[in-house]
Amino acid sequence: MNWNVADIEQYINEQEYIDTVVIPLVPITFGQGMKNNASQMEFINILTQQLERQFKGRLLLLPNFTYVEEVDKLTNKEMLQTFVSHLKALPLKHVLYVTSDKVWKSYENELEGECIWIPAIPLDNMDDQYKRSIMEDQVKQLLNIFIQKWQNR
Repeated sequence: MNWNVADIEQYINEQEYIDTVVIPLVPITFGQGMKNNASQMEFINILTQQLERQFKGRLLLLPNFTYVEEVDKLTNKEMLQTFVSHLKALPLKHVLYVTSDKVWKSYENELEGECIWIPAIPLDNMDDQYKRSIMEDQVKQLLNIFIQKWQNR
């Protein structure tokens, strides 16, 4: 389920069936890495939207957790921890982060939930058919990861 009025109404009525929240972690910069960050965001957004379509009714896809890349990494981690602490009011069993920023893997043991790192594939110069094929392959890999995580708990 997406973070929109219709899906949230459905979520409120069916909370007992939705046990997973997905939080895309997306860096932003206004310096030299701006294009790379935009590419990461595009990749993660397409990936998580396709994932949400596959598991609609099982997971809630939150809006991107966007953080400034140049800010101290510990500050970004603390902001994410504060954000996630508010999720405790929901009946969730799984908090999963999806990101192309490898720095989050080093904080995984300190975070509530699990971090799935997927290197971003630059999509900007691909034709649409090839882009769809690449993303379908990425989603299949991610589907397997999610299913394994659900089975192990």
